Amino acid sequence: MYGYLVALAWLYVAVMMAAAEAASPVGSLLGALITLVLYGIAPVALVMYILTTPARKRALRSRQDSASSPPSAGQPDTGSHSAADSIAPVRKEP
Repeated sequence: MYGYLVALAWLYVAVMMAAAEAASPVGSLLGALITLVLYGIAPVALVMYILTTPARKRALRSRQDSASSPPSAGQPDTGSHSAADSIAPVRKEP
């Protein structure tokens, strides 16, 4: 959660640096673009990739586990729903 907040703040600072570069009398738009990419987008993308590695590994492992062990036909139903209707049918009295 806090990683996203820090990444957003870092990108805000990088955008402000690029805006200052573009607005400077000795700056240029190319310099602003390079500043934005090299100080903002590239580092944040790298850090977010590294920080999300454990979640990606967990998702991959769970996909592999579910694909490698399908439920066999001899096993009982392990679903959370009841096997039959729990309400008895209403009958007319003779």
